[in-house]
Amino acid sequence: NPGQIIIGADSHTCTLGAIGAFGTGMGSTDIAAAIATGETWLKVPESIKINLTGKLRKGVFHRDIILYVIGKLGADGANYRTLEFTGPAVKFMTVPERAVLCNMAVEAGAKNGIVEPDEMYAKYLAENGRSSSAGKYFQSDKDAQYFSKMDVDISKINPGAAMPHNVDNYCEVSELEERCIKINQGFIGACSNGRIENLREAAEILKSFKINKNVKLMISPASQKVYAQALKERLIDTLISSGAVILNPSCSACWGGCQGILSKGEVSISTGTRNFRGRTGHADSEIYLASAATVAVSCIEGYISDPVKYL
Repeated sequence: NPGQIIIGADSHTCTLGAIGAFGTGMGSTDIAAAIATGETWLKVPESIKINLTGKLRKGVFHRDIILYVIGKLGADGANYRTLEFTGPAVKFMTVPERAVLCNMAVEAGAKNGIVEPDEMYAKYLAENGRSSSAGKYFQSDKDAQYFSKMDVDISKINPGAAMPHNVDNYCEVSELEERCIKINQGFIGACSNGRIENLREAAEILKSFKINKNVKLMISPASQKVYAQALKERLIDTLISSGAVILNPSCSACWGGCQGILSKGEVSISTGTRNFRGRTGHADSEIYLASAATVAVSCIEGYISDPVKYL
């Protein structure tokens, strides 16, 4: 619920900032101590205000926003600080869209990412069978002091990607398309871009096309609930018909512990959270991070491609 402090043994626990909660990742030993005692110790982080204005253009998604922001801040630009996403553009974002922003705050070094809970969150609760009055709806003081501020007009953002081997190694997809970077694998899923909205984005593109014969596209719904909804909407049928492989809900190919392990020299374009060297397999493989739409289009073309022309 909003206003709560939530700790988890995954660094992307900061996703919970989408509901106005302070969510952060910690080590397993710290988590065990908190479970045993019911307490934990944290330094209150300074805040960086990310003021978002404008409206996304066709073919650009919330995933593109956070990759752009991380590219500007740098991988250590928000170390042990809060990324507070605010502004007119955020007001109209759904909770799942806000989750995309908060999810990757840690990739700029942030302790957490957060959005003020508002009527959009109350609507989200009601749609999921919970009381809209749950939690505490904290808001920033009008005279709040920030470590720094960043203004971003999202209408000027283009489809973007993080190039190997760091999440802040930002580049516009159109530039990568000019380089004709061939891919071996695509992945849509995990905690950052496996929501029903992302599967809809991919299915809308793939419904009229087949996956390139030299590419493997794997899709992992973020949860059983998302999987069930995708089945209900027949998105799974569309994705399978295009040649995609549907995986069970999990971290999956975001990391190299299970499905989608890359071999030496292979290139993947992924909606995962990280692209560190060896993250998804061999140390000499490469991972590009992008939106679900960019991944889908790239898997059709066989090389990293701008999704704008398909939408």
